[in-house]
Amino acid sequence: MRKIIAYPLTAVYYLCFYTTLLVFHPIQWISFNVFGYQAHKISVDWMQFFIMRCLNILGTRFSFKNDFNIPKGHPLIVVTNHQSMYDIPPLIWYMRKYHPKFISKIELGKGIPSVSYNLRHGGSALIDRKNPRQAFPAISNFGEYIERTKRCAVIFPEGTRSKTGESKPFQTKGLTLLFKKIPSAIIVPITINNSWKTFRYGKFPMGIGTHMKFKVQKPLYLSDYEDKAELIDQIEKAVKKDIHP
Repeated sequence: MRKIIAYPLTAVYYLCFYTTLLVFHPIQWISFNVFGYQAHKISVDWMQFFIMRCLNILGTRFSFKNDFNIPKGHPLIVVTNHQSMYDIPPLIWYMRKYHPKFISKIELGKGIPSVSYNLRHGGSALIDRKNPRQAFPAISNFGEYIERTKRCAVIFPEGTRSKTGESKPFQTKGLTLLFKKIPSAIIVPITINNSWKTFRYGKFPMGIGTHMKFKVQKPLYLSDYEDKAELIDQIEKAVKKDIHP
């Protein structure tokens, strides 16, 4: 019965979701080209808000728990597990005062209204995972940008999304490079739960009644750690300790 109900709700969701992307594409273009970065950022923030409201159609709820006072005006590296594409709107919305930027695969930089435009113009890094000659300079430049602007880099070290919620081993090369390029960073581990359930049946129908949960773990100052391998191990344990099925 739950899956049957999911079919009409998913159809309505996709209608609202793609309408949101189409509406915000020209808004982003005007904001960026006429008013500049700050206006564009605000348009992107509110697009995430409306994407989350679209997900409410599916009965999706969001919880974001942060018990820590993370300072503004300081470069951040958010490190989190990755369960679905819908990890991203809540991260942008709830972390919006820190200007989150993403390391994304290069294929997403074209063809998707609003999303591709933001990735190309909003400060994120587009990398070709199969081409280290392209990826490493792109991540390096991205890190220098975060250090210079005091904004927030978001990285999913698992590399690919978990389709079952189970955690995957961290890949360390990207993190290590960001550490070198953002030496004054505060590391913010975040644990995501239940996002994968939005695709429990696949893309159509989508899962309904999902409660997506985000928990900020204790921030760590990069400058406090000489042994970066030990730091990565500590970050991975912090992210994964509260992941539950």
